Amino acid sequence: MPGAPNKPPERSPTAPTPPAPDEPRARLLRRLAPARVALHLDLWKGAPHPDLLVPFERAEAAFERGDWVAAESALDQLSVRFHEPRWPTLPEPFRSLRVAIPAPQPPSWDPDHALSPEERAARKARREAELQLALARATLDWLKSKGHSTDALTGPIATAEAGLSGDGVDPTFYSEGVDRIWQYVRAELPPPKGAATRAPAAPPAAEADAGAG
Repeated sequence: MPGAPNKPPERSPTAPTPPAPDEPRARLLRRLAPARVALHLDLWKGAPHPDLLVPFERAEAAFERGDWVAAESALDQLSVRFHEPRWPTLPEPFRSLRVAIPAPQPPSWDPDHALSPEERAARKARREAELQLALARATLDWLKSKGHSTDALTGPIATAEAGLSGDGVDPTFYSEGVDRIWQYVRAELPPPKGAATRAPAAPPAAEADAGAG
């Protein structure tokens, strides 16, 4: 057609479609697997305190049976426990697993206060993804330090890093990246164990004979 352009007009860029909400299992695994690694760290000297281990085991049991509400409640209890000052300080980024207790402040002090709801949601999603990537990297470093092979995680960590190369969060960041790392951790890293309990000592022979008589 005379006068027709040689190429179609350029389209104005559009905002990416937000990803669908994560299923509860994937969302909880992103807390449960890093908590498993955190309870294996050397600062517990091989045996986390029962006050930490019990809520973790409850979360694991609820996760196994698909009780997402109970699993999240137990993980929240563990987060509160992690924050208690009686424990050694968790290193970054595992320190993020403890509950945050911010000081009261007016809403206007929040740097995100002036943003639209969509902008706030996007910024929150980005921060959460950056934290997940930091936890995944720290987990790989810890696994290597303990002699575990991480060859199977080379691809997922590269995919996760690429998923944050832009401004937003690419959907593959989770599905092909960090979620695969957390699945590997839960399958290959055994649950943390508490201190071994000693069996009660046998009574002296004289007391045993007296009891028999």
